[in-house]
Amino acid sequence: MGCCGAAKMAVSSPLTQLTTPLPFYHYQSHLHLHLHILPKAFPSAAASSHPDHNHDPPDLTIRKHNSKSTALLLQRLSHFPNPNLNSHHPPPPPPPDDKSKLLERSLLRKRTPQFPGSISLDSSSLDSFRDDDDEHRMIMRALEIRRKVTAEIFKEVMMTKGKFGITYATNLTETLTDFLDYVMIEAAAMKRSPEFSDSTFNFRAKIVIEDSEVVPCIRWLKHNSLSYPQIGKLICLSKGDIGSIRRLAVWLKSIHVKGRFIGVALVKAGDHFLERSDEELNEIVEYLESNGVKRDWMGCVMSRCPQLLSYSLEEVKARTGFYFEMGINEKDFGTMVFDFPRVLGYYTLVEMNQKVKFFQDIGIRDDAIGKMLVKFPPLLTYSLYKKIRPAIIFLMTKAGVSERDIGKVIVLGPELLGCNIVKKLEVNVKYFRSLGIHHGVLGEMIADFPMLLRYNIDVLRPKYRYLRRTMVRPLKALIEFPRFFSYSLEGRIIPRHKVLTENCINLKLRYMLACTDEDFEKRVKTIVERRQGFESGVLSEDVYNSDMSDDEDSPVKGTIPDDGEREAGLTMFDDGESETESNMLDDSDSDAEL
Repeated sequence: MGCCGAAKMAVSSPLTQLTTPLPFYHYQSHLHLHLHILPKAFPSAAASSHPDHNHDPPDLTIRKHNSKSTALLLQRLSHFPNPNLNSHHPPPPPPPDDKSKLLERSLLRKRTPQFPGSISLDSSSLDSFRDDDDEHRMIMRALEIRRKVTAEIFKEVMMTKGKFGITYATNLTETLTDFLDYVMIEAAAMKRSPEFSDSTFNFRAKIVIEDSEVVPCIRWLKHNSLSYPQIGKLICLSKGDIGSIRRLAVWLKSIHVKGRFIGVALVKAGDHFLERSDEELNEIVEYLESNGVKRDWMGCVMSRCPQLLSYSLEEVKARTGFYFEMGINEKDFGTMVFDFPRVLGYYTLVEMNQKVKFFQDIGIRDDAIGKMLVKFPPLLTYSLYKKIRPAIIFLMTKAGVSERDIGKVIVLGPELLGCNIVKKLEVNVKYFRSLGIHHGVLGEMIADFPMLLRYNIDVLRPKYRYLRRTMVRPLKALIEFPRFFSYSLEGRIIPRHKVLTENCINLKLRYMLACTDEDFEKRVKTIVERRQGFESGVLSEDVYNSDMSDDEDSPVKGTIPDDGEREAGLTMFDDGESETESNMLDDSDSDAEL
């Protein structure tokens, strides 16, 4: 009895030490430990279960577990570190792919649903890698994952608060990279506030998005017909200050910018436009208004050239002075800016000065350049090397314009520099050459009337056919008066030719067409009266011939200037027009050409 009691005490002591700290559920999990110990510790119980077994002396040696399982058990049951584990090597770190997967799983908003048989990565294994070489890469990976989480939160707010569809929300979110970074940074900074110290990142990010009022702004911009790339660009330019978009939209309305153009003006005004104050913008508007641009025109000007809103007042003054130095007055300047606002705010001063210097080199004076720009403002927006120079070279080489007349042609017809060389200028030159007009003669015709090369062939061909077949005029008449093609066939040429035919009168094309209807009727009446006086014997033949000669050769009063012809431009050059000789013309025209 004493031995048995001693054995019981010897066994109970370690059992008590092992089982005392365990909660109730650990007794079931470690029941196998007791089952291994009890047969050795209580031989009487074992003997009673086997009556046929010989009564050998009891073995009081307690069975021990291996050192690894014992150490694991002690570590689970005790708060003290287990020295036996130090002898074992730690598990190798996972490969880089596993690291990124573990990090991604730790930062995802929602855990991936698990199912029976699936493999789940324990987040505790993140402690197994601490490589300094991968620190930067892992930080960038963490930021990328956090950005994806922020994007998901933003799409959720758009669909719940703004009632946007999933497709539109997804497409717009892809253009808001900078704004999502702003939301991510602000949400992380809110962690320092005691109010949000215990809140999740998702909650803080949603607070930042709602406080910025970006969703109502997106709805308003979409209502004004802006595409989602334009909306994304505008929101990113605001740098989180969404209120600046509404503030400047109200200012644009105050200068008569229409609603559908407000969003476009905001997008194209420049990167720093949203940072400007209303006072700076009002100074620009007041300066332009004082230099000929009317207040009612300001909305149209800013809608078509919003780049003006990004310039400082000093730069606007420099651009305005560029035109005033060429002799343009305030009235013409305001009209020019209204007709084509890009002349003031699209190209740099360096580019515009290069083009002006080029025009000066071909013999055009500054005041003529100014009048040319007023007449055709888009001229300065053309590329010098892709548009202007090639057109001038073509006029001098293929169209027969001399170096002496090229300046006059550009002043009278600056629109020629904007025409397509292959599809317009070359086609017209070939047509006139097919009529039998020589190279040099065609150049003189263009110098007299540069707009000759801008008409469509379908407009030129009927007029030429009527001139040659019905009016029976020689080609020389057309060469002397190329403006013949500028008059309407049905409205002027045919009616006046019928009047001359009915009264048996033959006038030059210049005197027949280049006058008002009143002057034409007066001229016809005068000629008829003189002829009647001669026929009745009141006027002598010499007086009648002298009067008719004076009437036909004298300058016609009350003429109407054609499009592209200005008196100032005609007197700027000493053109010294030479008279066309008949032997320079090839007057033989085929029926196909007619």
